[in-house]
Amino acid sequence: MDRDAQETVGFVGVGLMGHGIAKNLVEKNYPLTVVGHRNREPVEDLVARGAREATSLADLAAASTVVFLCLTDAAAVESVVAALEPALRTGSVIVDCSTSDPVVTERLAARLKARGVDYCDAPLGGTPAQAETGELQAMVGAEPAVFARLEPVFAAWTARTVHIGGVGDGHRMKLINNFLSLGYGAIYAEALTIARKSGLSVEQFDRVIRGSRMDCGFYRTFMGYALEGDRNAHKFTLANAYKDMRYVEAMANASGCATTVSSAVKNTYALAVSSSGGGPDDYVPHLVDHVAKANGAG
Repeated sequence: MDRDAQETVGFVGVGLMGHGIAKNLVEKNYPLTVVGHRNREPVEDLVARGAREATSLADLAAASTVVFLCLTDAAAVESVVAALEPALRTGSVIVDCSTSDPVVTERLAARLKARGVDYCDAPLGGTPAQAETGELQAMVGAEPAVFARLEPVFAAWTARTVHIGGVGDGHRMKLINNFLSLGYGAIYAEALTIARKSGLSVEQFDRVIRGSRMDCGFYRTFMGYALEGDRNAHKFTLANAYKDMRYVEAMANASGCATTVSSAVKNTYALAVSSSGGGPDDYVPHLVDHVAKANGAG
């Protein structure tokens, strides 16, 4: 597949989601530079596919016209951008695929704009499996000219790209999207617990919901654990879910919205993280165990 020969891509954060995006970029012949991480496996895989490993974040910045970030939270984004900033090329663009705080996004964008560097927030919709197959959704916040420049790059790893609006709007929409999905998770976990304590099995519950109007992709991956015991059915951590709901609550507070439901969802994940320690292998579908245990059904 042809590419825009002027774009060279740097990628920071080749974890569960980032590896798939980076893999699709290098396989579509984009010159790709990645940076080392304590988990060497995805880095080594990408190097074997043709990527170059940078010696530092400054090295990566100097080699790239487009730098992707796929990081855990706003604090990590700020830290990485600070390390990249001195070596960023004038005319380059940072694409932040993290689920981050839009206030931080706007602040970083304004600071970099003064240096001649553009900023784009492009948080993700989908799963690690969809990242590997190039079937993610991107919710993009960017100036129109920046979006037009990046469209061919997004096409290398998305099934759907939606230009939401200006910088920060992608992250705002992503938080709302995650409120919906994580809200489903909290409802499913509580509904399954009520069913269990009322004498209904997971199988009976699923026979009614699966294929009905209340069925959806998120339900299927959630039930991959609750019904089938697949701990890796949806590899999105409870800790990240709790972080995202804190960002949702902060955004709602800043806009003057009551948070009756979103705070309840946040607290459901907060309790799960506090009881589990929020480890890297504690995923959203495991919420069902925490809710059941809190209700004496564990």
